[in-house]
Amino acid sequence: MIMERNRLFFRILLYVSLFFMLHASFFISVQAQITHSDQGREDKAATEVLKKASSRFNDNVSFSVNMVILDGQNKETLRQSAQVLYNKGKYHMTVADQEIISDGATVWQWNKTAKEVGVTNVSNDDIDLMNPALLLANHDKNFRAKYIRTEDDGMAVVDLQPRTACSFHKIRLLIDEKSGLLKCIEVHKYDSSREVYSVSAFKRANTPATLFTFDAKQHAGVEIIDMR
Repeated sequence: MIMERNRLFFRILLYVSLFFMLHASFFISVQAQITHSDQGREDKAATEVLKKASSRFNDNVSFSVNMVILDGQNKETLRQSAQVLYNKGKYHMTVADQEIISDGATVWQWNKTAKEVGVTNVSNDDIDLMNPALLLANHDKNFRAKYIRTEDDGMAVVDLQPRTACSFHKIRLLIDEKSGLLKCIEVHKYDSSREVYSVSAFKRANTPATLFTFDAKQHAGVEIIDMR
């Protein structure tokens, strides 16, 4: 099924969007709720790093993501890359022969080889990892942020830990402390497997609004599978 085949690639956008969709209220609420790490500095360190990272991506941007999945023995089981256009909750992601498009309310999953487009609504579940907008709107309820350390290469390490049980026990973020650029996202599972997303080629973009929707009239012969 189209949606199942693309599930992993939605997650690319989710974790990167943890920064692009943050706003001022995040930093007010998270500062009061961050927990201390035995290795980390005081709570405001995590807030400052996240705020700096977020401020780099408040506008229309484009970036690349390389994803690697590692099993519990650190063996690579999957590798994939994606190109993403992003603007305030709207996105257009290209992965191999597929495009995943959202205007913030509707999601189109376009499989060019199969000539099919699956159409779904953005989820209303505030803990659904397929819905970064709503997830982040409730982030202070769902996550605690921890500053861990700054590496020798200047990468700040910040962990986001879910407040309730889910499929992973933490999201680890690597952020260039000087520039504020997000470099890597690691999703740590309970079975010791990891999903690692390396983010690169950040730049501001001038993406037209038409790229954040799928116009069936412009794609004759494509089957529309409406699952809303």
